[in-house]
Amino acid sequence: MTKPRIIGLTGSIGMGKSTVAAMFARAGVPVFDADAEVRAMQGPGGELVERIEAEFPESTGSEGVKREELGEQVFGNPTRLAALEAIVHPAVAQRRVQFLERHADEPMVVFDIPLLFERGGDAAVDTAVVVSAPADVQRERVLARPGMTAEKFEHILGLQTPDAEKRARADYVIDTGTTLAETEAQVADLVETLRQVVD
Repeated sequence: MTKPRIIGLTGSIGMGKSTVAAMFARAGVPVFDADAEVRAMQGPGGELVERIEAEFPESTGSEGVKREELGEQVFGNPTRLAALEAIVHPAVAQRRVQFLERHADEPMVVFDIPLLFERGGDAAVDTAVVVSAPADVQRERVLARPGMTAEKFEHILGLQTPDAEKRARADYVIDTGTTLAETEAQVADLVETLRQVVD
């Protein structure tokens, strides 16, 4: 049995990756959203809430993980961040396996992975797609987010592989510095191209 072609979708903060992931879904390609899975597992009654509370006291409540409180405990602290990742990453990996089992008959699936290159995940995908926009567009989008500061933005950028390097390592680049309609057309063209490769 042939497995689906795995498309790794990534992009730096504010590049429009979630928007592009939704476009892949509308084009009929199943999308595994790692961030959404984490939110579900850290939400009310989520399977990771108890373990996170044990490791990071007072970081959870009836609404699940309190993201700001947890963020304060790991922000700028690599050791604490690694402890959180040791809880979260194996759980996400298990969800990904279940997703692949459910979609085993599909010609392709998308893994929406924010840190694809940073964590070496590109080795586990068949095709790497990077979502990119000009730096000034990216900055404007990110600083418009609630609670975002220039300092936080610079810190996040420092943790991520530079956009130019991501584009250089990508098999395909989706430009989101344009209109939504034009971006969606790029996604539709790419899906068609990859379908022909799979066939």
